[in-house]
Amino acid sequence: MDLHGAFHVYDTTLRDGAQQEGLNLSVADKLAIARQLDGLGVGFIEGGWPGANPKDTEFFRRAAQELDLRHARLTAFGSTRRAGVRAADDPQVAALRDSGAPVVTLVAKSHDRHVELALRTTLEENLAMVRDTVGHLRAEGQQVFLDAEHFFDGYRANRDYALEVLRTAHEAGAEVVALCDTNGGMLPGWISDVVHDVIETAGVRVGIHAHNDSGCAVANSLAAIDAGATHVQGCINGYGERTGNADLVTVVANLELKLDRAVLPAGLLQESTRIAHAVAEVTNVPPASRQPYVGASAFAHKAGLHASAIKVDPDLYQHTQPERVGNDMRLLVSDMAGRASIELKGRELGFDLGSDKELLARVTDRVKALEATGFTFEAADASFELLLEEMVSGQRPSYFEVESWRVITETLDRRSAGEEAVSEATVKIVAQGQRHVVTGEGNGPVNALDQALRTAIGQAFPAVVKFELIDYKVRILDQGHGTDAITRVLIETTDGESSWVTVGVGHNVIEASWGALVDALTFGLRRQGA
Repeated sequence: MDLHGAFHVYDTTLRDGAQQEGLNLSVADKLAIARQLDGLGVGFIEGGWPGANPKDTEFFRRAAQELDLRHARLTAFGSTRRAGVRAADDPQVAALRDSGAPVVTLVAKSHDRHVELALRTTLEENLAMVRDTVGHLRAEGQQVFLDAEHFFDGYRANRDYALEVLRTAHEAGAEVVALCDTNGGMLPGWISDVVHDVIETAGVRVGIHAHNDSGCAVANSLAAIDAGATHVQGCINGYGERTGNADLVTVVANLELKLDRAVLPAGLLQESTRIAHAVAEVTNVPPASRQPYVGASAFAHKAGLHASAIKVDPDLYQHTQPERVGNDMRLLVSDMAGRASIELKGRELGFDLGSDKELLARVTDRVKALEATGFTFEAADASFELLLEEMVSGQRPSYFEVESWRVITETLDRRSAGEEAVSEATVKIVAQGQRHVVTGEGNGPVNALDQALRTAIGQAFPAVVKFELIDYKVRILDQGHGTDAITRVLIETTDGESSWVTVGVGHNVIEASWGALVDALTFGLRRQGA
C-alpha cells in the first residue's frame, strides 16, 4: 500500500459536526452543505451513519440521486461488527454496504479499557471485529478507513494493544488509520511523538482526527501532519460537540499558505470565506467574526497605529493577503482611530479625505465625539457613510422630513390568554412635498415603528418595499443607571441583494431604534439612487 499517496482532506461536518449542541440539520440541509464542501475541493465528505438513524439513511439514498460531486467522495460512517456476529450478518454493517457510498469509515475501539467496559468483550474479539469488518467491506469493493477511537489515551494506557488494533486494520485492507483524540486533551508535542512512533512501528498510513477541548485541535492536526500524517479530518467552521472539531478551513489554509503544501485543487482556497459563510447560513449558526482567515474580523484593523502602517503597506499588519482566502481587509472606525484610519475607511467608501487635512481633522474629531456619547461606527458602515456625506457636502442625505412619531403597546395582559401584546406606531412624515400619516402594528414597539415608517416612506419611494430588517442588536452602555441607561442599537437591513448596518443611540431602546431605522432607510434610498 502506498503510504505517500495524495494528501487526504476529509470533512466530517455532516456527522461529527452535526453533533454540536443546538445544531439540527435536515436531509436537505446536509445535501446543501455537501455541495458547498465539494466546491471547496475536499477529498472526502462523511455523510453520516446509515442504519443508525433514519435521517442519515435517507441522506445516502437521496445523495445517490441528487449529488453530483466533482471533487469529493462520499463516505459512510459506522462501527465494526458486534461481538459474536459475523460481519456479513450484522445489520449495521449491511447498512454501510448498502449505502452506496464508495468509502466507509469504521470506528473501532483502540483503548483496552473501552473494549472491556464499553463493548464488554475481550481484547482478542475486538481485534477480530476489526479484521472481519474491514475485510468484508473491502471484499464488497468499498474503500475503508479506520477511526481509532480514543487512540492517544489508549496508547498511553496500553501502547502494544493500541498499535495492534492499527496493524490489524491495515492488514485487513484499511487504507488509512485515523488516530482520534476523542477527548480533545492532547497537546501538539505529545501528538507529534505518538505519530512518529506509530509510523515507525506499525508501518500504516496515518490520519489525524482532533477535537478542540484543549484549544489545540488545529495545532494538533498540524503537528500530526508534520510528523508524517497524510490524512486530516475536521469540520468546516470548527463545528462539533463540546468545543468542536479542528476547523478544516484553518488547517488547509495553514498548510497551503504557511507550509506551501497544495492540499486542495488549484484556486479553490479562495472560495473559503464564501463557503464558510454559506454553510453558516444553512446551519443557522452565526459565523464567528474572529474565526481565523474567514471571519469578518480576521483582517479588520482598529488601532490608529495599525492604520498608519497599512496606509504605507497592508502587509505590515497582516500575516497574509485576505484575497487568498476570499476575505477582505476592513478598516474600523472607533474612538481608537487616528486620522489614517478615517482616511483609509473614507477611501474604501469612495471619499477622498486625504486631500483636505482640515476636513479630515474635523471628521476625526466628530467621530471621537460621537463615540464618546455611545455611538460605534466600526460595525455600522452605513451610518458612517452618511456621516461622511454630511461632513463633505455640508448636508446630510435626506429623503423625508419627520414631523412626529409615537408608539404605544397595549397594557391588557394577553399572556393569560396565550396571546402576544400588540404594539401600534403612528408616523407623520413629509416626502416629496406630500404629508403622510401612517399607523402600523407589530409584535413589539420597534417592529411597529419599522412597519409604519416603511409604509409611509413607501408611498413616496416604492423601492423601500424591498427593504427588510434582518438583524437587531441592543447594548446597554452605562449599566449602573439601570433602566435609565444609554442604549445603543445596531440594525442590519437588506434590499435582497446586499445588506448594511446602521446605529442609533438614545436614553431608551425605542429612541435608539428610531435613529437606526431612519439611517437604514436613508442609506437604502441613497444606494438605490433615489
